[in-house]
Amino acid sequence: QVQLVESGGGLVQAGGSLRLACAASGSIFRVNDMYWYRQAPGKQRELVATINSGGSTSYADSVKGRFTISRDNAKNTVYLEMNSLKPEDTAVYYCKALLTVLPGRRDYWGQGTQVTVSS
Repeated sequence: QVQLVESGGGLVQAGGSLRLACAASGSIFRVNDMYWYRQAPGKQRELVATINSGGSTSYADSVKGRFTISRDNAKNTVYLEMNSLKPEDTAVYYCKALLTVLPGRRDYWGQGTQVTVSS
């Protein structure tokens, strides 16, 4: 069974840092693009950061310069380093991965991890 398991959320004061991790496991042939999304209460889920299989990254304007997405292909894991956190970063953070699980490929989602930034 293929699954994505996230870790690293929690409560932090404004200006602090957190590191999220998301590990893919199961009968995976290939891990393609990987993503971090977030959803704040009463708001739509939004894309925060993307990293492709070659390591190229992109970010939402709201997190540029503060967040860094990275991946460890040997561990099928994606990370989100979050610095200079603001109260408006408070949300449930979800990872998503485009996985090749033979005979096809599709997106898989993690269960989400809560990040709360206090002012």
